[in-house]
Amino acid sequence: MAPKFSQVLSVTRQAPELIVPARPTPRELKQLSDIDDQESFRFHIPVIFLYKNKSASSPPVLKEKDPVNVIKEAISEALVYYYPFAGRLIEGILFLEAEANFKLEQLGGAIQSPCPYLEQLTYNVPGSEGILGCPLLLIQVTRLMCGGFTLAIRFNHTMCDASGLVQFVKTIEEMARGANTLSIFPVWQWERLCARNPPQVTSVHLEYEEINNNSDTFITTNPNEMDHKSFYFGPKEVRVLKNQLPLHLRNCSTFELLAACMWRCRTIALQLDPKDTVQFSCLVTARAKDYKMDIPSGYYGNAVAFPAVHSKVGALCNNPLGYAVALVKKAKAEMSEEHIRSAADLMEVKGRRPRHAIKGNYIVSDLSKVGFDRIDLGWGKPVFAGIAGAKSIFSFLNRYQKEDGETGTLIPIRLPGPSMKRFEEELKRMIQGSTEDLFDITETRKIACKL
Repeated sequence: MAPKFSQVLSVTRQAPELIVPARPTPRELKQLSDIDDQESFRFHIPVIFLYKNKSASSPPVLKEKDPVNVIKEAISEALVYYYPFAGRLIEGILFLEAEANFKLEQLGGAIQSPCPYLEQLTYNVPGSEGILGCPLLLIQVTRLMCGGFTLAIRFNHTMCDASGLVQFVKTIEEMARGANTLSIFPVWQWERLCARNPPQVTSVHLEYEEINNNSDTFITTNPNEMDHKSFYFGPKEVRVLKNQLPLHLRNCSTFELLAACMWRCRTIALQLDPKDTVQFSCLVTARAKDYKMDIPSGYYGNAVAFPAVHSKVGALCNNPLGYAVALVKKAKAEMSEEHIRSAADLMEVKGRRPRHAIKGNYIVSDLSKVGFDRIDLGWGKPVFAGIAGAKSIFSFLNRYQKEDGETGTLIPIRLPGPSMKRFEEELKRMIQGSTEDLFDITETRKIACKL
């Protein structure tokens, strides 16, 4: 269980400031690709990194230095190369410096996603949350009493995907550690993912087609009545789930297995009409060599698609786990060079930049291997790094290390309160024999926070 706090955890912020590139950069208009400029990516998303005090093992250039100043200077240097991130009518990105009245160890197992103290460690500066005319990045660095610190980044998804963000933060890392050049230089070849001329919609894009169901508990629930929790799957849980699959499916990936498990449990928990249709979408990167997209190293724009599959609610809920795994594998198999090019063409044909389906949909993205957990700004690798929680109908797979050193996958999900209870019950039923190891860290950590 989490330690009981005798104090209120709080953070004191300095006034927001603009960070601009350290040296002059080109003054020009940049065109987004048709994949970037879709309604599905028009939102801001927070990523958080938490670091212990490891100044004793830091490089000589960083010893005794303040992480806030080191990171500010590194961001300014990084923006020389990634100057589009500083773009809008007023140049620069928003930066906040903050002090916390607690130590990293006081947070215990609350160091995870969803982040229960997110509003403390990042701040939506009033007027900064729009998509147009607002900063594309907002960064807050918070010093902790133990000498550790947190780095929180809120980014505009139209500019980059997770791999692109990691590439930018990797540049900040290199600048912070005193590098004279970059290991990977950024590439702005957005035209590679623009519509063809003439556009040719050659694939079926279920991901953009709304489902006409009788009802959807998720859509009709007041956002204030939603529960937000995370669930951990270690080697034991993965083994138990794989043992439930027919032999021909046991070579599935961990993502395919866990995404199918979450989708099935979520659908059961929502108690939808068995005759209704539900959809599963997964974000698949086009950077993989299998797709022959020839996306250059250094490209940091959105290079992902949302291939999708449908199932009747009754079939998904009443069939064994293997049914859902087969469908997830089918969704991933829909991804190809032609599929993502067809999606770009669809944006052009539709004109209004369609958004991914909402009703009956569940979208899962695997971020466990993109490299958030490997960002070392000079104070060691983060204790936790990843998306700060589930967003709407999205779940993200984050790499997570338990206090005993075991490494597994942490998956946040957002559901109506009663549905969350049913979700937990169904998940525990599926993990028979290992329910003590399957834990929801959110529920066991109660932290009193104030702004």
